[in-house]
Amino acid sequence: MDYLQALVKFIVGGSIIVGVTYLAQQVNPKYGGILAAAPIITTIAFLFTYSEAGIDTTRQLVLGTFFFAIPSVIFLVALYFFTSRMGLLEGLAGAYGIWLASVLVVSRLIPGI
Repeated sequence: MDYLQALVKFIVGGSIIVGVTYLAQQVNPKYGGILAAAPIITTIAFLFTYSEAGIDTTRQLVLGTFFFAIPSVIFLVALYFFTSRMGLLEGLAGAYGIWLASVLVVSRLIPGI
């Protein structure tokens, strides 16, 4: 990957983060959440992977993304509950711990991923 490709990826990803933040702060947090949960970044990752590595690698990425979406949902549920009890930074730390444990469980349950 050359520097121009990396820069394009950085700008695209950063633009989406700016959009989510803007919607959450200026419009409505619900709309920021919709954009944050939309598969925009995932789609962009699939497109970049396809353009650089082909369809087989992209299909493997899609399959891995499907199974590892489960830990992401668990992360969000944990974060929602932890932030009300611990605050944001501690809640994030706890949610990431649970996410990591979930990733390990899914990795063991689904061989070949």
